[in-house]
Amino acid sequence: MIPRELYLKKIRPFIGTDLVKVMTGIRRCGKSVLLELIRQELVASGVDPSQFISINFEDLAVAHLQTAQALHDEVHRRAAERPGKVYLFFDEIQAVRDWEKCVNSLRVSLDCDLYITGSNAKLLSGELATCLGGRYVEFVIYPFSFAEFLELYRTIVPEVSVQECFRTYLLTGGMPYLANVRYAGEPSRQYLRDLFNSVLLKDIVQRNKIRDADLLERIIVYGMENAGNPFSATSLSKFLKSEHRTVAPETILNYLKFCRDACLFYPVRREDVRGKQILGAFEKYYLADHGIREAMLGSNQRDINLVLENIVCLELLRRGYTVTVGRAGTKEIDFVAERNGQRLYIQVAYLLASDETVAREFGALEAVRDNYPKFVVSLDEMDRSRNGIKHRNIRDFLLAADWD
Repeated sequence: MIPRELYLKKIRPFIGTDLVKVMTGIRRCGKSVLLELIRQELVASGVDPSQFISINFEDLAVAHLQTAQALHDEVHRRAAERPGKVYLFFDEIQAVRDWEKCVNSLRVSLDCDLYITGSNAKLLSGELATCLGGRYVEFVIYPFSFAEFLELYRTIVPEVSVQECFRTYLLTGGMPYLANVRYAGEPSRQYLRDLFNSVLLKDIVQRNKIRDADLLERIIVYGMENAGNPFSATSLSKFLKSEHRTVAPETILNYLKFCRDACLFYPVRREDVRGKQILGAFEKYYLADHGIREAMLGSNQRDINLVLENIVCLELLRRGYTVTVGRAGTKEIDFVAERNGQRLYIQVAYLLASDETVAREFGALEAVRDNYPKFVVSLDEMDRSRNGIKHRNIRDFLLAADWD
């Protein structure tokens, strides 16, 4: 395990409080390990591990606890054997029917500190919001950032350069388990394909009772191929019609929503940065882990522009920014990121290989007339900063503790 300090520093202020701590994210992104890191912090602070009650609902041994009443009764039974405060850790709790009622009851009836994880964003935030009404805090967990990946990869290949490590990251992505196969090519791809199939079946098809799984997979593959490209349900419906599949845009929107709920895609809306107006059509979708894209399509190197953009988008989300795609007149800005009232403008490119590319990438930012930081990010080694716009190598940008 590596300490995921980015998340722990957000969670620490709430440890020991009566708020329910909720961690959501795509399946296998490291939520269970984060629970273990929290347990370690509690032990270090003096809590006796005997006060912990931990249940992983993917374990068949606890299948009998997958109803609210059964779980409620079992937790009360175990808590009665432990004097004082109990610390409850429920992993993948969406497997429990009416789980939110159980969680709310335990919060009221026990002296407890409660942590839950799940792989469905709607299930957790939507149903908890209804049942708990402000008595919970939610933390979105993502696969490894490049900084986390580098830290772990160097435990396997200690002398690896940052450049070589980034080349591996481009292909494998940030799913934590891949360290167990030492990031070997085919085992990594096999694991990621199996992970994708698990998300598809368990978190989307079964959860939403989808009958046409083939259509769903076609829509997801289209989304993967076009991650970072603007598209609408109407344009996707026309594409599928050319493939001899007639699908209503409303159906496509529903399927995309199910994918978002399963934390497979993150949508980014478009904004007019001059009028501060959100534009309705043609959202962009970014994949939770670009390694899944490589495993399924094998085209990350060919589509490196899109993959670099995907990596930067997830890094912004990981650091707590609200992200939109900007438009200034006729020019598009890849990302407008806001956090705590501060803004960043970011353009992402593969290489600034021509004067035309330089003019396009810097020109979009030059059209924005404010004093917030503006960055062009690429794989170039030479600094091309100009006119107050900072140029950064993408590796340096991702590894920076902060951006200013």
